[in-house]
Amino acid sequence: MKKIKTVYVAMSADLIHPGHLKIINSAAKLGRVIIGLLTDQAIASYKRVPVMEYEDRKKIISSIKGVFKVLPQHTLDYVENLKKIQPNYVVHGDDWRKGIQKKTRQRVINVLKKWNGKLVEKKYTDGISSTFLIEKWKKIGITSDVRRKSLKRILLAKPVSRFLDIHNGLSALIIENTKILSKDKIEEFDGMWASSLTSSTAKGKPDTETVDLTERLQTLNEVLEVTTKPIIFDGDTGGKPEHFAFAVKKLERLGVSAVIIEDKTGLKKNSLFGTDVKQTIDSISSFCKKIKEGKKAQITEEFMIIARIESLILNKGLKDSIKRAKAYIEAGADGIMIHSRKKNPSEVFKFCKIYNKFKNRKPLVIVPSSFSQITEDKLVKAGANIIIYANHLLRSAYPSMLETAKSILKFKRSLESEKKIISIKEILELIPGTK
Repeated sequence: MKKIKTVYVAMSADLIHPGHLKIINSAAKLGRVIIGLLTDQAIASYKRVPVMEYEDRKKIISSIKGVFKVLPQHTLDYVENLKKIQPNYVVHGDDWRKGIQKKTRQRVINVLKKWNGKLVEKKYTDGISSTFLIEKWKKIGITSDVRRKSLKRILLAKPVSRFLDIHNGLSALIIENTKILSKDKIEEFDGMWASSLTSSTAKGKPDTETVDLTERLQTLNEVLEVTTKPIIFDGDTGGKPEHFAFAVKKLERLGVSAVIIEDKTGLKKNSLFGTDVKQTIDSISSFCKKIKEGKKAQITEEFMIIARIESLILNKGLKDSIKRAKAYIEAGADGIMIHSRKKNPSEVFKFCKIYNKFKNRKPLVIVPSSFSQITEDKLVKAGANIIIYANHLLRSAYPSMLETAKSILKFKRSLESEKKIISIKEILELIPGTK
């Protein structure tokens, strides 16, 4: 009796399109098709977190005619699965001969030689791809429910996520769309940080909670209308526990993924002033009550309340920060943010070393504003799960605008400034729906 041949096809299958069906049909003509479905973690290792979760993608692929079995492929590399299955064929589109997957392709060829397996490449289906469909989907927008739960999905799929600060819809579009190719990997921001500093500064007001929640939500709505990525909201001190409960409901309803509140009381002052201005740290019991009120108010499981510890900012010491972290997690905090204004991260790293040993450890947020020389890999090694780059877009916009204003005053015309600014055509093309 002739042995049935096996065919291995690896795919992300984030959004199914005719190209996927073409590959599966071609593979089915060669033998029994086994799909190596990339996990969320595998996809996130070289590009964005997939739109659909693994189990949902598996259900769809399993139901397609010609598919015998679906197995998880835990990395972009095929070798582990291929060694287990030893298929007669591996089928793939010919698009991977160049670009990110070129090295992966060669490893497939090398391992197939060990049992005389063969790589079969089919002509890539032009004009359609998951990336193309996702770009179209992003222009339509997403629901608040999908956006809100996206942060937790990212935290599960990636060892670290990076967030950049917004101050209006245009800055949010930059975060949404900016990508670079680095070491065979697409690098992009995972989401947006809505800080009170940029919100108030963009309005020409001091960062002392002069811009209230209602006014800040107007800016937030502008961002929500034109983007799809998760948003972490800077809740300052959170106000009174009763008021914080209503803030949680509002943010959750809008589709915000998380709110960060700091354990200080009184008139809000920026943390980087430290003890140079009068700032008072809240009692542990009082702040824990605020966290509990917020958790009691939320409706969904996806929304996160993250507690920001100011012990190091206000010279209360490492012991106090660890004590607070334990108490806040016990009170229900979904994450911890540790902050420092020192020029090196030594005290933050000391905190991380102890925090990482917590049995009930939650995601850790680090904002490296003061120690900006430290690279992401070192922050990840220390234990960072979320890295927030605060207010950099706003700070970079100001000197450029100031230089342009001075140039026009100096030369009595705008010609000289136009050499350093974006063209009208480019700015119009940047905004969706302008054409």
